[in-house]
Amino acid sequence: MRLKPLLTGLAGGVGLTALANRVVGSRARTLRAPLGRATQTYRWRGFDISYTEAGDPEDPDLLLVHGVNAAASSAEFAPVFDELAEDYHVVAPDLPGFGLSDRPPLMYSASLYATFVADVARDLTEDATVVASSLSGAYAAMAAEEAGFSEFVLVCPTARTMPGRRTWVRSLLRSPLAGEALFNAIASKRSLRHFQEDHGFYDMSHADDEWLQYRWQLTHQKGARFAPASFVSGFLDPDVDLGTTLADLDVPVTVVWGRDADILPLERGRELAEEADARLVVFDETLLLPHYEHPREFAAVVRGEEVGTVAEEA
Repeated sequence: MRLKPLLTGLAGGVGLTALANRVVGSRARTLRAPLGRATQTYRWRGFDISYTEAGDPEDPDLLLVHGVNAAASSAEFAPVFDELAEDYHVVAPDLPGFGLSDRPPLMYSASLYATFVADVARDLTEDATVVASSLSGAYAAMAAEEAGFSEFVLVCPTARTMPGRRTWVRSLLRSPLAGEALFNAIASKRSLRHFQEDHGFYDMSHADDEWLQYRWQLTHQKGARFAPASFVSGFLDPDVDLGTTLADLDVPVTVVWGRDADILPLERGRELAEEADARLVVFDETLLLPHYEHPREFAAVVRGEEVGTVAEEA
């Protein structure tokens, strides 16, 4: 094989990839506020962290910590945010590397997020109830001693999402051309809708065009692939036994689960609640996002009230 045609072909492929990445990136716009209110900035370790605050500052503090995925942000709490703000002083940050927060090309880690949760709780709240979902439930549990939380409400919490750590996956996704192209494929509108249908929403009518467009915009901001690169390669899974960590907490813990969740099945929730001696509330007709699909009933759970018709204590 002649070298010149090979090099010409490679150069052409690289050029086309770069062009495709630029075209996709050019379609991304400045993001709107995730919760329909003006956002504020919390300066943390060189990051500008975006957060939304609502409710009477004299009411009990409530910290909302969204889960981790390619399109993660505090918009996860949009349906329940105003409901909770009627009874709480609510603070909802976008995690570093996600949402409207800064997204520098760091090697993101579970310890970074646990430290962040502890610091934001200490600096912006006092004796707060924390609501956290998925991996962020583990980060909140790890941060408990420093954060001073008064209560935990954890939605499908887990410390394990990936089968081990794969450095090559993280390196590939972080690379300038191939990584950006691969992440654009992972974060295409078709992929985002598929992932949500597979394990996000029970009722896909929630994933309307506005929902999909906003998540697509989230994944196509500058630096959007760096935190997810650590997620899909397993580096955001903490080295903790979540059941033991929760059992060691000296505050009330409520675990909330979707009855129809399959990627994190209900049996895992039952085992975790038993190990942690926690209250378990199970929502019907929902997967991993009961707070999004059943906001009024979820708010009642946070307030410690009797659950409604779509949920039951198990």
